[in-house]
Amino acid sequence: MKKVLLILVDGMRPDGMEQIEYAHTCIRDGMYAPHATTVMPSVTLPCHMSLFHSVDPGRHGITTNFYMPQVRPVKGLIDVLHDHHKKSAQFFNWEELRDLSRPGAMTYSTFVSGHDFGYEFANNEVTDRCIDLLNRQDIDFTFLYLGMVDEKGHGYGWMSPEYIAAIRQSFEMIRRVRENLKDEYDIIITADHGGHDRGHGMNIPEDMTIPMIFIGKDFTPGSTLEEANIMDIAPTILHLLGVEKPEEWEGKCLL
Repeated sequence: MKKVLLILVDGMRPDGMEQIEYAHTCIRDGMYAPHATTVMPSVTLPCHMSLFHSVDPGRHGITTNFYMPQVRPVKGLIDVLHDHHKKSAQFFNWEELRDLSRPGAMTYSTFVSGHDFGYEFANNEVTDRCIDLLNRQDIDFTFLYLGMVDEKGHGYGWMSPEYIAAIRQSFEMIRRVRENLKDEYDIIITADHGGHDRGHGMNIPEDMTIPMIFIGKDFTPGSTLEEANIMDIAPTILHLLGVEKPEEWEGKCLL
């Protein structure tokens, strides 16, 4: 049975991947959207809410990194999958992502604080726990969040040596995941936003452009997708898992 793993590297710019050999391996192995875009404000929680709910921040209402209950609720990816008796898991190291689904929809969730343990350790830890669970349990959709790149961007600057080193570390996590999972998985690698100087949130290409890599039997290796938006990811995942997207979602399936 087909399964989907979504790996998100917070704050990763497509041009930041150019020096990473394994990033090029992933691009060759799948379909690549080098000029995909995110939503405004290009801030972590609003972008994740748009990814998982396939609507613009103006619709879901989250415009900062503080979650507020939606006035006009939109069902998110995990909620829709739960309605169709699909199992979901989440591994993350930035606690604000705990509200991406409603209580009762998630099958398995692991949080390891990057703030408390440091993001290098937390990236390794959530990756190890993700691999362990997916080799023991039958999970339809899994979300793996890696937060170290964004931290280094804020601390040292986007495109700094420390930032590039964090991308390299994140792709080592991705390598481990790919080497330890079965072929039944489609893997999507993306980011929530980019960044410039030591911040992000502006409507400029450095902040708004994100990479998307789709690896699996449904995607042609070495192919390129010219147009894609972060809101298109959830509809694509539903299509891969044989579930129709809600009418109110604004994104499109990329297949």
